[in-house]
Amino acid sequence: QVQLIESGGGLVQTGGSLRLSCVASGRTFGPYTMAWFRQAPGKEREFVSAVSWTSINTFYADSVKGRFTISRDDNKDTVYLQMNSLKPEDTAVYYCNKYPPLPTWGQGTQVTVSS
Repeated sequence: QVQLIESGGGLVQTGGSLRLSCVASGRTFGPYTMAWFRQAPGKEREFVSAVSWTSINTFYADSVKGRFTISRDDNKDTVYLQMNSLKPEDTAVYYCNKYPPLPTWGQGTQVTVSS
């Protein structure tokens, strides 16, 4: 059974950057579309971005378009999310998963953007 391990979160000021990583253990990511999701306090988990197998297609929520970049390295079974120009409304726990997502989620990584 695949285990997804997210890392790279932290506390940054508005306008700062972070790079999140998601590593799969127990199984590879291929040939699946992989995605990042986030859940802010008191809100539903929402889609952030996705990248197709072989990285041909990428998808972004309107709220992050132009600021976030998703990528994957299937040799390392790792998916990345480069987050630039961060805003306080980006504060959330970030998760990676297949798209559509499996019912099991990892621990996530906390991103906090201070104003």
